Amino acid sequence: MTRSIIKSVITMSAVLFTLSTGTAMAADGATLFKTKTCTACHGKDGRTPVMPTYPKIAGQNAAYALQQLKDIKSGARSNGQSAAMKGVMHLVSDAEMKALADYVATLKP
Repeated sequence: MTRSIIKSVITMSAVLFTLSTGTAMAADGATLFKTKTCTACHGKDGRTPVMPTYPKIAGQNAAYALQQLKDIKSGARSNGQSAAMKGVMHLVSDAEMKALADYVATLKP
């Protein structure tokens, strides 16, 4: 094998490993955080909400955040400020909710 082929194989292996370990999911979470308008209420860092009654979500436990997203989407949670989120949750899939919850957990509180 030539060096360029070996280099390509190693690069591709690294990419596949990264994808399999979830690093790509974190990047997707960061993108989703912007495109699903989370920043509009929770701030671009997840800790500077636009209104004092909106929660600071940076550093939130991923499993807890995911359950809240699911409950808001299903209507099981309808207290507090969840009504503000209900309008956008129909645009968020289960996989996207997981990516968002995982991403929020990585943010510095």
